[in-house]
Amino acid sequence: MSKEIKNLQKRWNVLLETVHSNSHVVAFMNSRVGRYLDDHPFVSLSLLVFIAASAIPVALFLVFVVATIVFTCIGVIIVEGFLITLGGITLLCVLGGLGVVSLAVSGVLSVLYMSLTTLLNCWPILRLSVKKFANGSSIQPIRFPALYQDATSEERE
Repeated sequence: MSKEIKNLQKRWNVLLETVHSNSHVVAFMNSRVGRYLDDHPFVSLSLLVFIAASAIPVALFLVFVVATIVFTCIGVIIVEGFLITLGGITLLCVLGGLGVVSLAVSGVLSVLYMSLTTLLNCWPILRLSVKKFANGSSIQPIRFPALYQDATSEERE
């Protein structure tokens, strides 16, 4: 299992190195916006969630605009103006809702990340002691008294 994790970590590091060495990424990260987003990860996460969530509504709106332009060529100029205005208002409402949802999702993800990292930092780690035992084994896990209180009291009886 550890070989697979090390292999995955190595591939992930190669991917990150490729992204970080890209000239466009380096130029963006040296700009004011890139430095700001690097200093404010919650804003970056919110922006990423908002852009990912708003891609489909924007694409549908652009398809809608192209379809209404085709109708304009046919001669329905008044309907096109009304429909684009109606579509723009609808898009504004959808993007506003997605903005609120992306902030909520980013907040939940940030709280989840912080709580999981705190929980994992408090998780007890079993340490191994090396001794020679009667059965020929040289490794036995150290037992923490607080974790195995019931087991030690049963052994004494």
